[in-house]
Amino acid sequence: MKKNRSILIAFLALAIVVLALWLTQSRTTFRRSLSDFALDDSANVTTIFMADKNNNSVKLKKLSPGKWLLNDTYPAQKINVELLLKTMLEIEVQQPVANAAHDNIVKELAVNAVKVEIYQTVYRIDLFDAIRWFPHEKLTKVYYVGGATQSNDGCFMLMENSSVPFITFQPGFRGFVSPRYSPIEKYWRDYNIFRTTIPEIAKIRVEVPGTPDYSYEVRNNGKNRFSLISLSDNKEIPDYDTLKLLNFLSGFRNLNYEALLNDMDKVRKDSIIASQPFIIITVTDTAGVTKTMKTYRKKGMDGETNQEGNPLPYDLDRLYALVNGGRDFAIIQYFSFDKVLRPKPFFLRETFQNK
Repeated sequence: MKKNRSILIAFLALAIVVLALWLTQSRTTFRRSLSDFALDDSANVTTIFMADKNNNSVKLKKLSPGKWLLNDTYPAQKINVELLLKTMLEIEVQQPVANAAHDNIVKELAVNAVKVEIYQTVYRIDLFDAIRWFPHEKLTKVYYVGGATQSNDGCFMLMENSSVPFITFQPGFRGFVSPRYSPIEKYWRDYNIFRTTIPEIAKIRVEVPGTPDYSYEVRNNGKNRFSLISLSDNKEIPDYDTLKLLNFLSGFRNLNYEALLNDMDKVRKDSIIASQPFIIITVTDTAGVTKTMKTYRKKGMDGETNQEGNPLPYDLDRLYALVNGGRDFAIIQYFSFDKVLRPKPFFLRETFQNK
């Protein structure tokens, strides 16, 4: 009987503590400062949503530590997400907006601000960070980020359901942080096209439409053994330069485009895509995931000539590329991609000039 009574008393005591903490938390939340923009912890952020009045919006969803998904479709650029989280953690209030400027700043925020929603993992029961039960995702902060101050050393922010805007800044950073809260999708896109190490490669197919005899496929046979297949006759090439092939395969470890050109004039872009591709590369990894890049020659600039003074028909520095399943049109640099834009004769044990 005494044992049951002790258990009941302990249970009631725990319930009272939980209730007291809940009430305290509720009152603290209610009294929370209208300038509480900074996060206490960025590690438990699960989702960030940002949108403006021009129908631009960005959703960043955390898949695992250091890995984020953009708008439920694309990998997000890690460095930009980390910079945003650092900003959210360190942002401080400099001062409230002066009364004389209050109305104008509020109107400006209503029209041009970026709305920011932050979701974090919280616990329904959290006792002194020692006992944490029932984790769930919760919307923890909503605020609006405006433009820069006249001195360009801070920006305007306003908590949701508040009429008191503040000037905020990030200690140690000279400037304003508004651009880090961009709702433009392309700012957050990972520029990567191929990120595959040699052990992860199952096969690579390289097609040269203008010279079909230059097309080939490299197959991973395991245990660092590879086959080179000529696509023109589907025959294996027994004698190839092993070192050149390994250098070619290692080139797919990290290949990125320079910029997206999805906003290019549609007529011009469609004309380029309808032309004959320069080189088509398809990489299939050991998990069965396939990625294809179609490249297109870029016309040389007016007035550019070679050493003999003849006009250059093509740009010697850059190519166009259709990537991500044809969804994106980008520009790439020969400097980065030359090592994988290799025709079949390059690997043969005979003198071959690539250019």
